[in-house]
Order: sequence, then structure tokens, then C-alpha cells
Amino acid sequence: MSSAHRSRLEWRCRRGMRELDVILMRYMKHHYDGAGQTEKASFETLLSLQDPEIYDLLTGRILAEDEDIRHVIQRILANSRPENH
Repeated sequence: MSSAHRSRLEWRCRRGMRELDVILMRYMKHHYDGAGQTEKASFETLLSLQDPEIYDLLTGRILAEDEDIRHVIQRILANSRPENH
């Protein structure tokens, strides 16, 4: 991945909600590079959503219709705790 593409993704991880910033940036920093192409694409799709929808997906208030999005959400949540790093 080019450094410009990575920088754009990191910028897109910076949301209007601090909680989302922390969780998304932690995933980006620690897990994105090792993810498969499908997971990377799903993460980028997730970033295209509005903050309230991302928040609702990550808190379980709503369930993603797309199975690949559900998978990346599970990975983000499983790796969102500081002790996992």
C-alpha cells in the first residue's frame, strides 16, 4: 500500500466521535496491514459510513447486513482492548 493511501485511510479513521477515533485508529495501526484483501475492503467500506451508523454497528445496536462488514466489525472489537496489543 502506498504511503499516500495509508495516510488517507488514517485520516478517514479520524471521526467526529473520540471513541470511534480510538477504536478505528487502533485497528488501523495494529491489524490493517496483516488483514486479507476482503477484510481491508470491508474496513474501507465501513469508513464510508456516517459516524452514528459506525457507532451503532460497533456497539451492537444494529447488525450489518453484509457478512464481510460483520466480520471486520468483529475483528475491530476483538482487537480494541489495549491488553491485546
